[in-house]
Amino acid sequence: MDIPFSYLSLLALVLILPLKTAAAGSVDIGEDQLKGIIGAIVDDGSRIGKEERVAMAMAVEEFNDYSNQSLVLHVKNSRKEPLQAAIAAMDLIETHGAQAILGPQTWEEMSLVAEIGSQNHIPVLSLADMTPIWATEKWPFLLAISPSQYAEMQAIASIVQSYEWHQVTVIYEDIDSSMVGVIHLSDALREKGIEINHVGLPPVDSLSLSKELERLKGEQCRVFVVHLSSSLAVHLFERAKRMKMMEKEFVWITTTIFTNLIHSVKASTIATMMQGIVGVKSYFSYSDSHFRDFQLRFRKRFSLEHPEESNHEPGVYALRAYDALWMLAQAMSEGKEEELLLEKILHSNFQGLTGKVHFVNQNVAPTLIFQMINIIGRSYRELGFWSDSVGFLENIDDSANQSLSMKDLGQVFWPGGFSNTPRGWNLPTNARPLRIGVPTRSIFKTYVNIQYDQVKNETSITGLAIELFNKTVKQLLFPLPYNLIPFNGTYEELVMQIDLKNFDAVVGDIAIMSSRYKYAEFTQPFTEPGLVMIVPLQLKTCNRAWLFIKPFTKAMWFLIGLINIYNGFVVWLIERRHHSDLNGSALNQTGSLLWLSFSILFSFHGERLHSNLSRMTMVVWLFVALVLTQIYTANLASILTTQALEPTVTDIESLQHSNAMVGHTQASFVKRYMVDVLHFNPLNMKNYTSPEALANDLRNREVAAIFLEVPVAKLFLARYCNSFTMAGPTYKVGGYGFVILLLTSFSIQSLFLLFGKISALKTDQTLQFHNLSHFLKNMEILFGN
Repeated sequence: MDIPFSYLSLLALVLILPLKTAAAGSVDIGEDQLKGIIGAIVDDGSRIGKEERVAMAMAVEEFNDYSNQSLVLHVKNSRKEPLQAAIAAMDLIETHGAQAILGPQTWEEMSLVAEIGSQNHIPVLSLADMTPIWATEKWPFLLAISPSQYAEMQAIASIVQSYEWHQVTVIYEDIDSSMVGVIHLSDALREKGIEINHVGLPPVDSLSLSKELERLKGEQCRVFVVHLSSSLAVHLFERAKRMKMMEKEFVWITTTIFTNLIHSVKASTIATMMQGIVGVKSYFSYSDSHFRDFQLRFRKRFSLEHPEESNHEPGVYALRAYDALWMLAQAMSEGKEEELLLEKILHSNFQGLTGKVHFVNQNVAPTLIFQMINIIGRSYRELGFWSDSVGFLENIDDSANQSLSMKDLGQVFWPGGFSNTPRGWNLPTNARPLRIGVPTRSIFKTYVNIQYDQVKNETSITGLAIELFNKTVKQLLFPLPYNLIPFNGTYEELVMQIDLKNFDAVVGDIAIMSSRYKYAEFTQPFTEPGLVMIVPLQLKTCNRAWLFIKPFTKAMWFLIGLINIYNGFVVWLIERRHHSDLNGSALNQTGSLLWLSFSILFSFHGERLHSNLSRMTMVVWLFVALVLTQIYTANLASILTTQALEPTVTDIESLQHSNAMVGHTQASFVKRYMVDVLHFNPLNMKNYTSPEALANDLRNREVAAIFLEVPVAKLFLARYCNSFTMAGPTYKVGGYGFVILLLTSFSIQSLFLLFGKISALKTDQTLQFHNLSHFLKNMEILFGN
């Protein structure tokens, strides 16, 4: 982030004017004992600033007592103003000789202080919630103490995924400090297939807050992630409570920006305004002896310095400030020159109150464990933990149960009380009926049939595609308002109406084509895709002289002859000892074997067979011969009495070579495909708008063939199956699907993705509508505008 021009101008004045600002909250030590000077910038008006000031003062005192060193701390109040923070930084460096600076809390302040620190080669340890990756590259003396928000947003995305919510509204403060966290959260949610709505709130604008909440209340999404500062979040929940948005079916999830300060919120406010909130909180060990000792001393000191605060517990911001100053003090005790000090800080590695503290590329190592809390009563209860490596945990130890779902951590107290998990959506109060376009030029009324009753002044819209839409909508768990609107135009023009925002969706026999994707999106096809050729049938011509061999195939004739010869060989082998005419020369025996093979087809020769083995062989063979004879007779009779039909055309090449006329429906893509891909001459093509005209011209040979989409072709052949047939290959194009607007609302997209699954239910042209419940029983997304 670049420093605004106005700030640079003011900084120039700051560099020229001598600054004589007194040090507030400093620990004074004589010059002869002085070993190091540390500067700090906090916002004394905020809870974070108060905790940081107390924690840093405690750290300096303890370090001086522990190490017998003499460090001095000068703390300046920025009042959360970037310019004031810049002036304070210059004062700390020029007037007090600060060798390092801690703070401030916001990125807007930090960006100016980092520029001043780098120009003066003074290490600046940022306590801001957000420090961009590029910032440490731009300012080499900037070190980020607060961990990256990436892992935290992954934890929130895991919560949303656990309860199968498909849409989330992120409410954030519209300032630079919030944007990095919002970007991380958006990426994490999108990775899990969750849609995000963004609502940016100005830092101080009650009217805008009320308007946004009123708008959100009227929309379908009921899952809200709050990424706001503590003060603004409290105002948000107060307004939400008044507007009855802290009740059943609403979900509120807070990020660490608010949850880390939940201990500072008044118990009465929590009890009346914030019941059922789920929050992600930075984790640190409460059982550690070092923390317990720090906690006791912090409470005592904080209550004395800030009696106006109702809760005196230290939060993670106090712990980070304490660890940061202790780390800085250790580095300064080893070397105070700027480059040497920076190097010592970067090599710091110790166990602090927040855990192990060390740097990776000028950024403190990320926190990978977060605590899940649930606000109930006057405080909150711990649900469990989330770890970047294993998911959700009941507790932090090696034997803890691990799960990828937060549901396994136990029951959550949601807004409205202990109940079933909220659906995450509700029927929007500001929804208008969906505008569904329907084509009027369907060539077959089976898919879309539009009839106008002049007497009743009503339009009836029916058909398979319409019934599919209606049946699906009826299976939903909520009412979905919509209007079916006939459109009298081409299919191409109808799809374009989606892009023109005249329709929300289109239902009907709409072919899926790549050229139409620039206007809209399509579902998966619910019919078989393809383009086929339909041609007339004609009597099959054949040579009647060879008709007698048609009842059996060539393979069958070969098998019969082979069995004949085998049986003749067996009989000859057995009977040759008893018949002299079966002996003789090899030529004579071969002739006898062949004669015997075929003569046994027509006579049993039982009186001439002397061996029982020969008679058994003949009986089996004669039974097989009887069966073959009957089959042959039946097949031959069928051939002689049934007309043999065949297509008049078998491939498109013959049509193209003969320049024959071909027909097609009014679907524009069919004509383009025939010209561009199949290379038909447009002059030899004829357009049809009714199946009757198609059938008449095919019968009269005015067209040699027609090209139809597979769904239409099957309907056409079902009506005219005795006269026409499919011929040639099926060209894989088209298929009927429903159409939606590009980048439309999540609700409509989900509805039509559901339609895509219906393609698995089709059997030819009959859809098993009763199976739709298989896809819809777990559907819990509200479909609205």
